[in-house]
This record gives sequence, structure tokens and C-alpha cells, in this order.
Amino acid sequence: MSRIRTAETAPGGADEGVAETAPVATIRVTYRKSAIGYAQDQKATVAALGLHRLHQTVVHADTPAVRGMVQKVRHLVSVDGVPADSPELAAAAAAGGEVKDASSRRES
Repeated sequence: MSRIRTAETAPGGADEGVAETAPVATIRVTYRKSAIGYAQDQKATVAALGLHRLHQTVVHADTPAVRGMVQKVRHLVSVDGVPADSPELAAAAAAGGEVKDASSRRES
């Protein structure tokens, strides 16, 4: 029987050879509109984002994969308090900038 080495049992401890990583940019995705009546792939995308209930918010790393998922269900979610299908968010994504938190803004 072989033993699996873990960070605790590896020679030199857990910090040996581990490079410091830069902080990861994150986005907050909020489930705003029900996926009832929409295609199954959109329902699956909402579930894959980790959203189960309306008005639930999850935090994800800002990666192209997550951005693509948000783009697919942009009519059902908001990102950092801004509706994902708004021109404001699209312009910020195209410019590569971050969206300012607009949660104080009223959504209709």
C-alpha cells in the first residue's frame, strides 16, 4: 500500500516551492429573473453558476468562461448590481474595465 503525500507530509513543508499568486478579480452574479419558460440549456447555465433561488448572489472569479456563461443568461442575471443585458455593462466589458457597483440604483 502506498501513501499519498500531502502538504503536511511533503518534505520542506507546505510553503516550499509555492509562488505567491496575485489576487483574482471577482464578479458578483445575482439571479434576477426566473428561468421558467426558457430553454433547458439556459436553466443548466443558471444552475452551473451556482444559482438556485431568485435574488441569490454568488461570487465567481472573473474568467472568460464565467463571462460567457453570464452572457448566455444575461436576461436572467445581473453582474455587480448592474443588469447583465445593460449597455453600461457591455461597454465596460468591451473596455476591459470593472463595473462600478450600482446596487443603490433602482431597478425596474
